[in-house]
Amino acid sequence: MYESLLVVSNKYSLVMGFAVIGLTMWLSYWVSGRFTKGRVHGSAIAIMLGLFLAYLGGVFTGGEKGIVDLPLLSGIGILGGSMLRDFAIVATGFGVDIDELKRAGKAGVIALFMGIFSSFVAGVSIALAFGYTDAVSLTTIGAGAVTYIVGPVTGAAIGASSEVMALSIAAGLVKSILVMILTPFVAPYIGLNNSRSAVIFGGLMGTSSGVAAGLAATDPKLVPYG
Repeated sequence: MYESLLVVSNKYSLVMGFAVIGLTMWLSYWVSGRFTKGRVHGSAIAIMLGLFLAYLGGVFTGGEKGIVDLPLLSGIGILGGSMLRDFAIVATGFGVDIDELKRAGKAGVIALFMGIFSSFVAGVSIALAFGYTDAVSLTTIGAGAVTYIVGPVTGAAIGASSEVMALSIAAGLVKSILVMILTPFVAPYIGLNNSRSAVIFGGLMGTSSGVAAGLAATDPKLVPYG
C-alpha cells in the first residue's frame, strides 16, 4: 500500500501536499474548538503542529528539510517553498485599502524604523554576550535578527564567515517563529484588531512571514496591513 501511495504522491506531489495541509488544518481547528473552546486559534495550533512535524521528520530521516525528506510528503516542499510563499505575500498586498493604510500615518513609519533599530540592537547585544566582538560578525548577526533574509545577504557582502551567517539566519528564524506563534495570544491585550494597529505591529516586528502567519491566526483581514 505504501508503494502505491508513494507512486501517487510522486506523480501528484502538490495535490498530496494540499491534502496533508488540509488535514492538518482540520485537525487543528477541531482541537481548538473541542479542547480550548476557540480561545486558542486553530491557525496557531496548526503552526505549532507543523513545526513539531518538521522536527520529527528531521529526526527520523536524518535529513535537512524536515518532513519533506519523507518521499510520501515531498509535495509539501513545493507548497511551502519560496515561490508560493513570496506569491502569497505579494498577493496579500492587493487586499490593502489605501485609505486604511494612510491612517497609520507617522506612527506606521516610526514603527518601521523602531522595529529595525530594536531588532538590530538586540541581535548585536546577544552576539556580544556570546563573545563576538568584531564588526563584521556583529553587523551580520544584527542584520539577521532584523530578518533572516537580510542576515546572509549582509554577511556575504562584508565577508562574514559561514558560521556567522548561519547564526544570523537562526536569529531571524527564531524571531519569525516566536512572532507567528505568540501573535494570536497577545493580540487581545495589545489592541491588535484593526488595520492601523496591524501596520504598526508589522513595522515593529519586522518579519513578513512571521507577521503574516501570526495575523492570519488572529484575523485574516489584517494580514495585508501587517
